[in-house]
Amino acid sequence: MPFDRLVRAVDEWAGAHPGREVFGQIAAAPYRPRSFPFVEALPSQEFRRRIEAAHLVVSHAGMGTILTALEAGKPLLVLPRLGRLGETRNDHQVATARWFAEAGLLTAAEDEQDLLTQLDRMQEQAVAPRIGHAASAELLGRLQGFLRGEAGRGSGDVVA
Repeated sequence: MPFDRLVRAVDEWAGAHPGREVFGQIAAAPYRPRSFPFVEALPSQEFRRRIEAAHLVVSHAGMGTILTALEAGKPLLVLPRLGRLGETRNDHQVATARWFAEAGLLTAAEDEQDLLTQLDRMQEQAVAPRIGHAASAELLGRLQGFLRGEAGRGSGDVVA
């Protein structure tokens, strides 16, 4: 889905920082950036390659991009889509961004101006948390135990 509010903000930042390399995947958005090259969509392998090569990832708070950036260990700045602006059906991205930000896994911008401020601050950030591509053996074991009805039996788990 297009996200003109984010694309406009990044375009403004890129225009003010002509020495910085910026590339965008913007969907079929009505707004077309003037200050950076873009495509509407990338094949998944090319998207992953672009994330791997990036210094910083700027995105909406969609799980696919969040997980891909975290797997690649890239600093991530998100601007959640808002339901009240018709960018999504509800504010689930606000909750997602807040949870990941509180866990220290990304930076969440409150609005476009905050996004610009955070972009300036994050330019020197080169290290970010990295997650694995698959769930840990411990988590998988606990889930399997739960499915077998073993959860909560002496393990300290609370089962409701």
